[in-house]
Amino acid sequence: MTVAALGDGFEASSTGGVNADDPFASFVTTNDDGSRSLSAFVRNIVCAACVQRVERILRKSPGVRDARVNMTTHRLQVRWDPALTTSETLLEKLSNAGYPAVPILEDLLSDAAAADRRLLRCMAVAGFASANVMLLSVGVWAGFDMGDATRSLLHWISAAIAMPAVAYAGRPFFYSAISSLRGRRLNMDVPITLAILLAVGLSVVQTIIGGHQVYFEASVGLLFFLLIGRYLDRRARRKAQDVGEHLLALSAASATVIDPAGVRRILPAYQVQAGMCIEVLPGDQIPVDGHVLSGRSDVDLSLVNGETVPRAIGAGDLVYAGTVNRTGSLQITVSGAGENTLLQEIVRLMEDAQQVKSGYVRLADRAAALYAPVVHILALAAFVLWAFVLGAGAAKGLLIAIAVLIITCPCALGLAVPVVQVVASGWLFRKGILLKEGDALERLAQIDTVVFDKTGTLTTGALRLLNTDAVDAGDLALAGRLASGSRHPLAVALAAYAASEDPLAVREEPGRGLEHCGTDGVIRLGSREWCGVTQSIDVPDGPELWLRRTDGTTIQFCFEGTLRSDAVETVRQLKVAGLDIAILSGDAAPSVQRAAETLGVSDWSAECKPQEKIQRLQDLAQNGRRVLMVGDGLNDAPALGAAYVSMSPASAMHLSQTAADLVFQGEGLVAVPTAIRIARMSRRLIIQNFTLSTLYNMIAVPLAVGGLVTPLIAAVAMSASSLVVTLNALRLRLGTSP
Repeated sequence: MTVAALGDGFEASSTGGVNADDPFASFVTTNDDGSRSLSAFVRNIVCAACVQRVERILRKSPGVRDARVNMTTHRLQVRWDPALTTSETLLEKLSNAGYPAVPILEDLLSDAAAADRRLLRCMAVAGFASANVMLLSVGVWAGFDMGDATRSLLHWISAAIAMPAVAYAGRPFFYSAISSLRGRRLNMDVPITLAILLAVGLSVVQTIIGGHQVYFEASVGLLFFLLIGRYLDRRARRKAQDVGEHLLALSAASATVIDPAGVRRILPAYQVQAGMCIEVLPGDQIPVDGHVLSGRSDVDLSLVNGETVPRAIGAGDLVYAGTVNRTGSLQITVSGAGENTLLQEIVRLMEDAQQVKSGYVRLADRAAALYAPVVHILALAAFVLWAFVLGAGAAKGLLIAIAVLIITCPCALGLAVPVVQVVASGWLFRKGILLKEGDALERLAQIDTVVFDKTGTLTTGALRLLNTDAVDAGDLALAGRLASGSRHPLAVALAAYAASEDPLAVREEPGRGLEHCGTDGVIRLGSREWCGVTQSIDVPDGPELWLRRTDGTTIQFCFEGTLRSDAVETVRQLKVAGLDIAILSGDAAPSVQRAAETLGVSDWSAECKPQEKIQRLQDLAQNGRRVLMVGDGLNDAPALGAAYVSMSPASAMHLSQTAADLVFQGEGLVAVPTAIRIARMSRRLIIQNFTLSTLYNMIAVPLAVGGLVTPLIAAVAMSASSLVVTLNALRLRLGTSP
């Protein structure tokens, strides 16, 4: 798939001829292998069982190669063979199963806010009704001697308050349960709805027959606490995914399109197509990826390159969706819109990483999949045990069954892994580190060895002139005047040292060097062959340039890569973390040795070919070592793929074409120990969450079956378990994980 790079050279994916009238057309991409991918948001997902259901429906469809749903963000990624099925067919299947998909990002974000408001209104109604019914219940249970007529009247008043309140406030659970049953499946809201209706129904029956045991206060109180738990859980999970939401919020809602006649019209951003021309005014977010057709401005590219200083942009320059136009008006030819932008590529990579089926996620999914049948069987068994075996009666048996239905909720277990992954990937993103593979965190937490490439990884792209003392100032100035006419890295480095303000007119011969033809003769700057060097001088450890003056005299300039400013501190931190460090480089031995000595690394190898790097990594793996390979993604790509886990600087090559599992921005290497620290903390939090959710079920279920838990207490315990797991994961953001 042709995707974005964190830098210049991004080429947008095409929609491959997808029907433009389809509202999902802008969200479909054509991959390099001919398959198509769709990114959308799925409604009505409330638990891990819903995620499994959606994925199972799609994966069983002919032609579908892969389908994944992020439980936290509800975002769907599906890939299929266009010869066997279409996006319309797949989305129709989801809709028929009760999981409609929506293509518009802004609608989803506004839907989330609207859902929060609906929950608050339902919570307010349930709380008001609960307080009033509780007051009436005090009169019934206070022990005063009242007649049957008075008691019956209070029961009917309670029913008149409770039943409308339950009908209104229970809608979030009822609608979800009905949708689930229509799709012939079970989700967590089915037993919750069953429990609420059983409690209300039992109370109504008791009121009609004049019984003394009614549970209206328990019914509305149960609903009140369930709503509190759901609202807090939603808020905590929204907090956990705030980075993803922030990225989505960067998507401009609309774009000003200029048609061939020069008429301007405003279109929703998702309707903009490649080839269109749009106008972006100062202060506006750029809604698409594209090339500047006309205009000049300063653009905030911090999303792309991590730099806080805006970059001057002019005609022909590439700009990206989500970046901000600061000063001037720009007209941009669209190359990527909708899902085919750098911003959406970053969001997709983050969300793929958050919900990839790692070992931990698969374990949690298997456990959550057993929830629906087990909880209903357990509730039925509890009812039969208490109502018939122990002879406590149907009313008592129903109350205990209700408590079992509520308390045995898999939410905590289903959230144990995803919420940690969401928080961790968000925190990494804020540190300039992008997860490309979700299970990379799991693998990164297990490493014991870090292997670095040298050029482009331990060193920056900047070059240092080594032999300034051996070069005459006049020759250095002359070389600088020639070098000013080229953008070759060696020429740029030499020009920076010479600081010449009087460049010479030159002709550049690609791969050879520069030539100036003046009245005194020809001056050349370039390779030793280009400059006609004949004397026997050893080839230096690093790159070189030669200057040939008009009299035929030649002068050598030797260069060396500059270590990244924090390379020494990074290696120190990794050693403190108990990791072994090695350097594998294709550079000459003296250059690698100098770098290794500066960094304090004793295990280094020079002049390594790509296959030799792979062999070394395989040898380490056979010796039981788990290696993190950090390389620039070019000649190191095979080694990056062969390592247990790998990282690469964003400047290396196209983001999704590198073999690295993690990509980091910036000029420093501090991202390496940072990522390792976050990975280790995440693993501890996942284990803690598994432990907490397992202990909850081991303690709560026997208590409920034993009749020691009321439905009201069960509601509080169920909501609290999910909240505790989420809040424990949020400790990662504070750096307070043990």
